Amino acid sequence: MVADVLAVADVPADGDVPAAGDVPAAPDSPVAADALAVADESEPTHHHPNLGLAPADMLAGFPLAAEELRRDEALIAARALEVAMDWDASIATRYNERARRSLLHDAELLNERLAMCISGNDPRWLAEYAEWIGPIYRRRGVPLADLAALCEGIRVATTRLEPGEAAVRDQALDAAIAVFRNNGRLAGDRHKRNALLRWLYRGV
Repeated sequence: MVADVLAVADVPADGDVPAAGDVPAAPDSPVAADALAVADESEPTHHHPNLGLAPADMLAGFPLAAEELRRDEALIAARALEVAMDWDASIATRYNERARRSLLHDAELLNERLAMCISGNDPRWLAEYAEWIGPIYRRRGVPLADLAALCEGIRVATTRLEPGEAAVRDQALDAAIAVFRNNGRLAGDRHKRNALLRWLYRGV
């Protein structure tokens, strides 16, 4: 008797019977498999912390050449400063010994950014760095034209690169030099002023 009552209680009423569309599909059903496939396709394979994009591949270019640049950064920086001073003799007179050591360090930082460009086959690392550091050098009283000269010196000091590596180097250095020259025209840069313009605006 008790078993009959329990059996009747387990049977749902007509209004409580769920419709076929309300019943969740089994995990191994074709409907569930299609839903999972769509979800997998919509999910990116890599996640960037800010933009949801794939992170930069720092091995997409020439990582071995980049390691050589990092290994010889002191020699490259010294040669770059030497070349810059040959092109602009005023650098030797405008900077004392301590300031020239700072320029050596600046050349090493530029070389590190160049190594990133060569390793990842992407010239933007050096160009972005050139955009960021402008205010710092204004406070230091260093014209951005001197940094452009250091970039040209780095080009001369890295002649052992293969053609593909040299192409990435030239793209990165050219982009950084363009940034330095453009931003060097802005107010606050210590570049040499035109004598006529300085005379015209002497009372302004």
